[in-house]
Amino acid sequence: MKKSIVVIPTYNEIENIENIINAVLNVNDQINVLVVDDNSPDGTSQKVIEMKSNNPRIHLITRAGKMGLGTAYCEGFQYALDNNFDYIMEMDADFSHNPDNIPRFLEEIEHNDLVIGSRYISGVNVVNWPLRRLILSYGSNLYARIITGIKIKDVTGGFKCFRAEYLKKINLKSVKSNGYSFQVEMNYRMWKLGARIKEISIIFIDRRSGKSKMSKKNITEAIWMVWKLKFGLYEK
Repeated sequence: MKKSIVVIPTYNEIENIENIINAVLNVNDQINVLVVDDNSPDGTSQKVIEMKSNNPRIHLITRAGKMGLGTAYCEGFQYALDNNFDYIMEMDADFSHNPDNIPRFLEEIEHNDLVIGSRYISGVNVVNWPLRRLILSYGSNLYARIITGIKIKDVTGGFKCFRAEYLKKINLKSVKSNGYSFQVEMNYRMWKLGARIKEISIIFIDRRSGKSKMSKKNITEAIWMVWKLKFGLYEK
C-alpha cells in the first residue's frame, strides 16, 4: 500500500490543531500527519507532542521561530521524501480545507503527479470570505495565469497532493517564495516539468477560529514572483 502524509504548517493554531489532526487521521488508518510549527507561543507544538506520544502516525518539526509558509512546506516535503512517503499532501490547519476531501485526492494522485483542490474550476466555491478578499484571490489567480501562461484555474490554492517521485525533481532548497506565492511557484515548476496535473473542485470555507496569516508582504511577493517565473529568474 502506498504511504501518504499530510503536511500542515502552523503558527498559533492551538484552537484547531487537535481537531484537524484527528480529522485527518480518521480518514483512514494508514495516513500520517506532519505538523511543521514555527515555535508558536500559544503552545501548538506542545499539544502535538502530547498527541504524538500516543500515536506513531503523528510527526512534528518545531522550528526556531516564525520563518514563513514556503520554508515550512519545503522542510515538511523534505521530511516526507526522506521518510519514503509516496504521496505528500498539504493543507491548512484551520478547517478551510475539508479533510473529508482527502480520499478524493488520494484516488486522483494514483493517475496524476499533482492534484489541486480548486476553488474556481466550477464557478466560485468560497464561503464566508468578504468580497474584497474574494476579488483579491480571484484576481491574483487571473494575473498569475496571464503572466506565466500556466493552465491551472486555482494556481494559488494550498490544498493539494504531490506524487513524491515527481516532487523529487524539484530542488526544494532553491524555492524562494516564502508567502502565498509559494503555491504559484510550486505549481509552475511542476507544470514546466511536464507533470500530469489534475484539478478537483472543492468548497473553501474561511477559517473557523484564529487569525488569517495574509499580509501586505505576501501580496507584494506574489506580484513580483510571477514575473520571475515567466522569465526564468529562479534557480532550477
